[in-house]
Amino acid sequence: MKFNIAERSRMHRLPPYVFAEVNALKMEKRWAGEDIIDLGMGNPDLPTPKHIIDKLVEAAKKKHNHRYSASRGITRLREAVCEWYKRRYDVDLDPEREAVVTIGAKEGLSHLVLVLISPGDVVFAPNPTYPIHPYSAIIAGGDVRSVPIGTDRNFLEDLENAVKQTWPRPKLLIISFPHNPTTAVVDLDFFYKIVDFARENRIMVIHDLAYADLTFDGYQAPSFLQVPGAREVGVEFFSMSKSYSMAGWRVGFCVGNPEMIGALTRIKSYLDYGVFQPIQIAATVALKGDQACVGGIVSTYQSRRDILVDGLNRIGWHTEKPRGTMFLWAQIPEPFRAMKSVAFSKYLIEEAKVAVSPGLGFGEYGDDHVRFALVENEMRTRQAIRGLRRALQKPPEALKRVSLG
Repeated sequence: MKFNIAERSRMHRLPPYVFAEVNALKMEKRWAGEDIIDLGMGNPDLPTPKHIIDKLVEAAKKKHNHRYSASRGITRLREAVCEWYKRRYDVDLDPEREAVVTIGAKEGLSHLVLVLISPGDVVFAPNPTYPIHPYSAIIAGGDVRSVPIGTDRNFLEDLENAVKQTWPRPKLLIISFPHNPTTAVVDLDFFYKIVDFARENRIMVIHDLAYADLTFDGYQAPSFLQVPGAREVGVEFFSMSKSYSMAGWRVGFCVGNPEMIGALTRIKSYLDYGVFQPIQIAATVALKGDQACVGGIVSTYQSRRDILVDGLNRIGWHTEKPRGTMFLWAQIPEPFRAMKSVAFSKYLIEEAKVAVSPGLGFGEYGDDHVRFALVENEMRTRQAIRGLRRALQKPPEALKRVSLG
């Protein structure tokens, strides 16, 4: 029996996964024995700090920690989250009403959007952006309107123009700074303007602060919640994945507006029993303990960033050093730009033996860029640069071997 699930459910609103075509070619080459350097997926390769692992092991040996946990997070972790915000941003939060633990930021954001909007509600999201930001709204039946983001755009002006051109009025704005994939960063004044915008237009705000710690060259990312009145209009997510290299552990949290936190807490009570309790205990230690480990992780990413950007500039692929995230957002070199990002990404696998993420996967406005993830060591990064040099020096006829579709 054939059910045609894609035609009869919300699945039909989800486009084909753009990254799949590039990933398939990457795996085909690896199965054939080729050494493909993968700078595509932002999957941290650095080990979780030892003291966090040790706490996980200790907690996992206690039998009572293997029972169902609390879907909104154990009390001590929620308290640690609020203490972390006080230390970092001088923001006071109530662990009972203004904080909830999530199974990573992606799960939490998706479920929050699901409970905040109804079918047909308008949601604003940058374009290009991290895919779950717009697609969480699509899965919930919302109508996503894209707001362009890039070095040649003024996001706030584009946001104002989008409101003027949109009916029904937007209900939700999803943003994230430092921004994936464009690496754009903002100052605190930007968030003051976002709060004013949200109040004026009666829009809820979700800010994804996944890269709070991954900042370079003296730049420090502000928190949306530092702005007086921010909690009246929105919430902020943070994930342990990058700062503490705990990507596979799947633990994060959401803080801010009590009504939005309450809505997320309520839907989670129906959907899950929370993160495995030893992970929550270890996450508490991560937030409360010595933060020198975070500095070491950031230093490694900065070194990789410098080697990659310096190398690309040396071979004629001119790029600027990002001040945030674990990525490099690079415009496709002019001789190859007509290929667009998917074909160019496939070309780099074929000719450079390097995998990157096509910009189209983050939105149509990203199709003239590719994203590099800083997830390989310095030796492999230099190897990748040598491969990219060969690929950029190929004669035009080499391009014909790569499908432009």
